[in-house]
Amino acid sequence: MKFMLGVDEAGRGPLAGPVAIGIVAVPERFAITREFPNLVDSKQMSPLAREKMFGLLRARARQGDVRFCVRSTSAQRIDEWGLSRAVASAIARGVRFLAPEPRGISIYLDGLLKAPREYDQQTIIGGDEAVPIIALASIAAKVMRDRLMTRLSKQFPEYGFEKHKGYGTEAHYDMLKKYGPSLIHRRSFLHLDLLEK
Repeated sequence: MKFMLGVDEAGRGPLAGPVAIGIVAVPERFAITREFPNLVDSKQMSPLAREKMFGLLRARARQGDVRFCVRSTSAQRIDEWGLSRAVASAIARGVRFLAPEPRGISIYLDGLLKAPREYDQQTIIGGDEAVPIIALASIAAKVMRDRLMTRLSKQFPEYGFEKHKGYGTEAHYDMLKKYGPSLIHRRSFLHLDLLEK
């Protein structure tokens, strides 16, 4: 049987936390838009709508006709490797987990993302809006990363990660100026004056 995979990311731009890659695998003839009604890119959905769609994804995964995973690369690795290598690492780990054998696999990736070269793949600009399986992958990545940042907010309560999820809001910058960077901040993303405390 042939399978198709959708790949998208969440958390490319934040000042803190990991970058997350969502990957969804379905049989080639799986009717995604019928099985996941009202599916759109995660950025166009409310948090509640994303959670509901993610719940449906998990339910279908338990039935066995859909598989998915989310793989992340930490802030420390992003600083060490650079964002492009960090993203590529997470994609490779996730794709090889869901599809260890490249034969019979077609991969659809959003934006400028690339899978390991041995896989048949197509990168689509705006794919999260145009290709349903990429939209589903975007939801998996976004929901799992948001949940992680909410959990991390309990470990680092002064930064308000549960609200902004690590993105560079005014409140987040204010907390950085007051407390300096935490262990999960991407120092390579911060202005030098914020590090001088």
